[in-house]
Amino acid sequence: MVNDEPENRLEVSISAEVEAGQYANFASVWHTEDGFVLDFAVITRPPQLANDPSSGQHFVSVPTRIVSRIRIPPNQVFELMKALEQQLTAYENETGRKN
Repeated sequence: MVNDEPENRLEVSISAEVEAGQYANFASVWHTEDGFVLDFAVITRPPQLANDPSSGQHFVSVPTRIVSRIRIPPNQVFELMKALEQQLTAYENETGRKN
């Protein structure tokens, strides 16, 4: 059986502003009914001991700033997970580093 449908090929471009990327040393993933949200953040100052005024409990405050928020539909999460796994395996094979 011959498939007459042409294959899809993404033609990806990137602006100079986005190409450099953003540094992030923290990520948070959460979801809504219609999608997943990935927040990438950077810690802006050293953690400090703080006091919760309502409970009097001490806690460590870690000031962060979100540098990028990405929203993706649920069906793309599976593809993202596969791509991350493939790249992590390649990284481990190239560097010998495994956590």
